Amino acid sequence: MIRWRRGEVRELLPSWPGVRVCLVSVEDGGGRAPCRALAYTGLVGDPVPGDTVLLNTGALDLGLGTGGYAMVAALPDRLPPDREGPGHLVKARYTPLQAVVEGADEQDSPHHATLRDAAGVRGMPVVAADLHSSLPAVLAGVLAARPGARVVNVMTDGGALPAAFSRTLGVLREEGLLAGCVTTGQAFGGDLEAVTVHSGLLAARHVLGADVAVVCQGPGNLGTGTPWGFSGVACGEAVNAAAVLDGHPVAALRISEADPRPRHLGVSHHSLTAYGRVALARADVVVPLLPGVFGEKVRAQAAPLGARHTLVHVGVEGLEEALLALPVKPSTMGRGLEEDRAAFLAAAAAGRHAAGVV
Repeated sequence: MIRWRRGEVRELLPSWPGVRVCLVSVEDGGGRAPCRALAYTGLVGDPVPGDTVLLNTGALDLGLGTGGYAMVAALPDRLPPDREGPGHLVKARYTPLQAVVEGADEQDSPHHATLRDAAGVRGMPVVAADLHSSLPAVLAGVLAARPGARVVNVMTDGGALPAAFSRTLGVLREEGLLAGCVTTGQAFGGDLEAVTVHSGLLAARHVLGADVAVVCQGPGNLGTGTPWGFSGVACGEAVNAAAVLDGHPVAALRISEADPRPRHLGVSHHSLTAYGRVALARADVVVPLLPGVFGEKVRAQAAPLGARHTLVHVGVEGLEEALLALPVKPSTMGRGLEEDRAAFLAAAAAGRHAAGVV
């Protein structure tokens, strides 16, 4: 289940907070080969050139995952100091790298009383999005319509579990565009930790003061080409959670005009299943007013969702400029704005609508 390799750090590569990227010389079949390896410094310590590292190369060897990294599992000759501090929430539970964190909703947290007594999110718009790459686009749409709005990401555990893996999150927080991140379920490393999406939404609203929450998985996405075997099913559950907590659910459609897979061309089957079958509560399903034949196709594909949701048609004028102004380059499935404009405009349109119901 795990492909273990031993290597030696040769060079440090450009990194970001919470992550150290290294060029590692790896023992492989009697020889040595170079590869890029990623270490979460809060888990395994901070490698330097000359360190021996134990690597998990399973996903890398299979060509899976985001970024193409081997994962540093340990620095066996230079273990990090014991973690000090509060917290008894265990995430990535019962794995060799389980991490103890302080949950915003646990009994010893300074926010426990607030979250214990919070009944709901007071009408806060909650945007549900399938892919992590939608986050900056939703944010661009919100801020274009309502500059200064506090937007918080509630990160689910369908993709990468460590929030630190997302350079996008780091840049958006450093630039002051994103008010924070709450990691939920088995995901960890956000500004706040929460047990469930429900308590994550409450923490976003009552602790971080969110005007808008964006619920999406971390980087990466699991899909099997089957009707139900994909991590984006959680979008429907996010709609239900928002409604239960007296929020205003806003459903962002996963749309592509460039994906070579028919099931994702136009409105993805992920959105049609998550919102058409999983979401039991009513949401505003944002249909971007895209031009031409493709726009007509999108509107026709989304139309059946109107049987259980409110279809909201939102113009996209000015949103491309807002996307280009972001401090991160929009990218989804290896495609940028030029290659798949519709993917980002759809998410930005959901943000624009959410800003209008704050």
